[in-house]
Amino acid sequence: MSEMITADLVDLDLSADSKEAAARALAERMVALGRVTDLDGFLADVAAREAQMPTGLDGGIGIPHCRSEHVTEPTLAFGRSAAGIDFGAADGPADLIFLIAAPAGADDAHLTILSSLARQLMNAEFTDALRAAADAGAAAALIRGEEPDGTGGVPEGIEDSEDSVDSVAVPAAASAGAATGIATGSPDVGPEEGPQNGSEEGPRNGTDDGPRNGPDDGPAERGRPFRVVAVTSCPTGIAHTYMAAESLEKAGREAGVEVVVETQGSAGFTRLDPAVIEAADGVIFAHDVPVRDKDRFAGKPTVDTGVKAAINRPGELLDEVRGKAARGEVTAAGAAGAAGTDGASGTTPVERGGKPGEGYGTKLRVWLMSGVSYMVPFVAAGGLLIALGFAIGGYEINKAPSVMDHFVWSQADSWAALLFQVGGVAFAFLVPVLAGYIAYGMADRPGLVPGFVGGSIALTVNAGFLGGLAAGLISGAVVMAIQRVRIPAALRGIMPVVVIPLISSAVVGFLMFVVIGKPIASAQKAMTDWLSGLSGANAVLLGALLGLMMCFDLGGPVNKVAYAFATAGIAVADPSDSAMKIMAAVMAAGMVPPLAMALATTVRGKLFNAAERENGKAAWVLGASFISEGAIPFAAADPLRVIPSSMVGGALTGALSMAFGATLRAPHGGIFVVPLIGNPLLYLVAIAAGVCVTTALVIVLKGLRKPAPGAVSQGPGGTDPSAPSPEAKQPVAA
Repeated sequence: MSEMITADLVDLDLSADSKEAAARALAERMVALGRVTDLDGFLADVAAREAQMPTGLDGGIGIPHCRSEHVTEPTLAFGRSAAGIDFGAADGPADLIFLIAAPAGADDAHLTILSSLARQLMNAEFTDALRAAADAGAAAALIRGEEPDGTGGVPEGIEDSEDSVDSVAVPAAASAGAATGIATGSPDVGPEEGPQNGSEEGPRNGTDDGPRNGPDDGPAERGRPFRVVAVTSCPTGIAHTYMAAESLEKAGREAGVEVVVETQGSAGFTRLDPAVIEAADGVIFAHDVPVRDKDRFAGKPTVDTGVKAAINRPGELLDEVRGKAARGEVTAAGAAGAAGTDGASGTTPVERGGKPGEGYGTKLRVWLMSGVSYMVPFVAAGGLLIALGFAIGGYEINKAPSVMDHFVWSQADSWAALLFQVGGVAFAFLVPVLAGYIAYGMADRPGLVPGFVGGSIALTVNAGFLGGLAAGLISGAVVMAIQRVRIPAALRGIMPVVVIPLISSAVVGFLMFVVIGKPIASAQKAMTDWLSGLSGANAVLLGALLGLMMCFDLGGPVNKVAYAFATAGIAVADPSDSAMKIMAAVMAAGMVPPLAMALATTVRGKLFNAAERENGKAAWVLGASFISEGAIPFAAADPLRVIPSSMVGGALTGALSMAFGATLRAPHGGIFVVPLIGNPLLYLVAIAAGVCVTTALVIVLKGLRKPAPGAVSQGPGGTDPSAPSPEAKQPVAA
């Protein structure tokens, strides 16, 4: 095992002008040392991680990182840019860039070392020293935790450890963690070995004061500092998770607040001692993935935010949680968990309130996507069951009597009626589920009851899909307003199970029945009539627009808006011909990007690296199954060529599908539901046309650039000598 960073992995004069170029320049150093086997495959994984959340941090730091099948051992590369490179930080470009590469199956010890570096980046003395480093060797030694002259060597006591030849574990970060008793994320070394269990600071266990009796029994009355427990986590679990923990700890020391952090990182996590949580006066969740075992923190004043907020403004978060404690505010989620209404943990939508600094438009999109994501399985199951009922029993099956009254085991029509009626029941949940989980995304579990009630009322008054959207947003807003009201401590236990559902359902019911239900129903009818009247050029243009939307972000919010629009039209007992044409166009366009990428890697494989050629094989099945996400690895690696090409092909397919008059009753299934499609042959022609156009555009655009290193050189049999094993088909950017 070699050192994680050496002088060969340091570039003190990084001349890149973009984050992609910076990542490539540093990754090339890793390739030269054999730490990365496939440059473009690795960069695709880095880009996929970057697409989840920018990796720029305040203070001029950029930390692009990922876990990848193309990394042979945990590696760090460091670059220093005089001009600065934009990594998405609020305060401007980054001049210190760390590229962190972890194998997909990295062992816990090395992931913990990487997390130690992340903590050290919060140390101003450390970053100042890196800016002043005169040569690559000195910078590498500093990052390894050695003396700047490079003679520091390996810390005493670990010379014989196989995994400790690289001593990136940064003494200053380790000491900071020890001072506050923070879990490091290693599954084997937990808080019970450090002071967060109270081995050095008894009050943290609550043994000196006893358990917390309520918000009115505050820290001032008990003569000790305010105590906060926090959980930090990010999608990769390598960098932001631990930087947020370090930032909260540092802010706590400056403010005189005891802070204990549970880092839920890639190396696993060790749960905080229940006594530590019990003794805490407040909770901070700084996370971009769901908090695991969240119900442990029930009944506490809680601040819930994104992980970057803890890095950039930890002091404000501490002030906010202290303010909530002073006002006696306990989050409904915590109270619900305490009341035992739901033992599940980690199920709350992570972004329900949006990230700090985001506008209401972004928050609204996240709330709506929460509802759509829960609605889609009902759409798929119900729609396919209905379509199968039609396929077996014909289009008169919707007039069959209830199977409770008439069912003959040996008759195909009885089975067709059963499928159709079960599918109809599943479809009846669409609007209530949409409304309920929009409210859930806004206000957590207390939003479910008024959301479902409002969604059901939307169906009752014929407000349909639009009514469900309105009911969900209103329900979430009503619950959030109720949660802001300060109530006596004695009533908090019944708030989530009695008071909030009662009041919110009554308010939402009044608004939906009396105030806005009828206007929305009129708008829904007008939209349905407009769709039914579409013909000729208008229908073709709508098909092109929907095709563009389906291929714009490949399964993202815009894609889901188009899909939800289509499914809303067929989510009725007797959908119009226009609604079924829209559904057909949407599914056809969504199949184009993955199928086109699969075809392109087949006909011009030399334009793609080994990982992309492997992904191309899987894209055949994904595309045929109407899973647009099969093209994401290609779009992440080369968005400027892949996404516009996909949009052109998708628009063509959507327009042709509408022009050909193809119809579809099933909301999903790809080529497997072709027998259920009206005008199936022309429908396949529309898909083939879009696939060919996208393939041609991608090949032409990629052919105009210089082939990526490792993409052209092939060994015997046309295979890349550096190609990964067949199992490594999908990029890993967890």
